Amino acid sequence: WATASAASRWPRASEEVAVLLSGGVDSSVALRLLHDAGVRCRAFYLRIWLEDEQAHASRGECPWEEDWACASAVCEQAGVPLEAVSLQDEYSQLVVEYLISEAAAGRTPNPDIMCNSRIKFGAFLDKVGRHFAAVASGHYARSTVPTPSCAMVLDTRATRSAQDRSAAYATAMVAAHGDASKTSVLRERELEARVGQDGSGVASAELPAPAQLLMSADPHKDQTYFLSQLRQDQLERVLFPIGHLPKSEVRALAEELQLPNRQRKDSQGICFLGQLNYDDFLRDHLGERPGPVFEFETKQVIGTHRGLWFHTVGQRRGLVPVLTNAFAAKGPWYVVKKDVENNALHVSREYTAADKSRNAFNANSLNWLSG
Repeated sequence: WATASAASRWPRASEEVAVLLSGGVDSSVALRLLHDAGVRCRAFYLRIWLEDEQAHASRGECPWEEDWACASAVCEQAGVPLEAVSLQDEYSQLVVEYLISEAAAGRTPNPDIMCNSRIKFGAFLDKVGRHFAAVASGHYARSTVPTPSCAMVLDTRATRSAQDRSAAYATAMVAAHGDASKTSVLRERELEARVGQDGSGVASAELPAPAQLLMSADPHKDQTYFLSQLRQDQLERVLFPIGHLPKSEVRALAEELQLPNRQRKDSQGICFLGQLNYDDFLRDHLGERPGPVFEFETKQVIGTHRGLWFHTVGQRRGLVPVLTNAFAAKGPWYVVKKDVENNALHVSREYTAADKSRNAFNANSLNWLSG
């Protein structure tokens, strides 16, 4: 796709929404809600998995093939075109290198946050998504978006099913984006559209504010934390079609729509690292650096860790193998401190005790979503 101009490859892109399709249920339902609401959609599957790493971890199998097959089946059913976009180099440079450097520095990285801000709504938006009216994803989040309209009111009180309400919601979101070419110059005006789960309707109001990131209707599945590094120019181009729905209703819609992948389980892996074992991944890139494990209260050495990057503060799982037999059975043990300078790990059986330092923390790389 890089060799063809956007105008020739996607002649009606300004009238379409680019939908990020992973092959999972959430993004598939997001696609169908937009499509069934009459929105012109074009689906994109991002090839960001690490071929060599994946092949090694899966003993030569290709775990991404199932994702592609599911995405293809969903698009074929809906009659929506699907394209694969390779962003492997960008992912390696912008996410994997960050992950490795943060782990080596003794911090706990979050590659999913960087994958969203630097890849899905970064590299993809810059290379492909910017040509479309908006980019949609299956994240559990909501947003307010700038609009060229002075006001817009959609009444959905007559709708009854979850699918009807969701279709009206999808229409409202797309309409709120308006002309994509005008989005960046209309940030002083926005439309906030909220749809009640009971189908009571959509309330709208003009607010002199930029696009906002709002929590989803499902507090247990909310993903706004993973979207917290989005810039204003990214957020104002993004749609979250399922953000107003609880997970149970998304699953119900998948059944109602008879999606080919409706029985598929949710992914639990790190963004696009798929089936890779995280510790093995770190070991391949950082190796091992053994050091002492201290009991926090007594300062007694009670074991040997294989590398601080394999542990994070608050961790309980995986500590038994690094402790001596005399202490392993005395748990549960928790990581309470990582001393990077001395390559020492401090653990305790009294994680919630009052003597543990927790009245202050350091923060950096703050991101103000409002711009």
